[in-house]
Amino acid sequence: MPDAQTRDDLDNARTHLVVQGEYEVTDDPGVVLSTLLGSCVATCLCDPVARVGGMNHFLLAEGDGSGRFDERYGTYAMEVLINALLKRGARKSRLEAKLFGGAAMAGRMARIGESNCAFALNFLETEAIRLVSSSLGGERARRIRYVPTTGHARLLFVRDELPPLSAAPAGAPQGDVTLF
Repeated sequence: MPDAQTRDDLDNARTHLVVQGEYEVTDDPGVVLSTLLGSCVATCLCDPVARVGGMNHFLLAEGDGSGRFDERYGTYAMEVLINALLKRGARKSRLEAKLFGGAAMAGRMARIGESNCAFALNFLETEAIRLVSSSLGGERARRIRYVPTTGHARLLFVRDELPPLSAAPAGAPQGDVTLF
């Protein structure tokens, strides 16, 4: 159960959304990083001494073999996140990691989540970065809110019964986009 300060950190901060293929690093205690994950994985890293942290959000564990760097892939996402933290004063030996996502989503994405989880865990082990907590796998999407300067995180499982995207709320004008 988060303490009152942690709840305040999460509830009273400016939220920055980290979407697929992106990462963000900050030492601003007033910023919370947020993302929504299905089969993707988000790695949250924090140096609690330097009070700097960040999050990435990768779509696929491995590249397509072309040798080019791509923001969608785990190796690239991990390297840019760690390098950005080091530039802000973090030390690799003090980094603490939290991993989220990797759900087995329906259809052809069923194995992607499993592969993403295995990649992230192996990467942290290989790089000797301490994993302090994780919520990986399963069959449900997750919403994450992460305070990068403290390492506190809040996880919310997304409901299984989402309305179809094509269904418009009653009374909504046809042809308009409904944002939620």
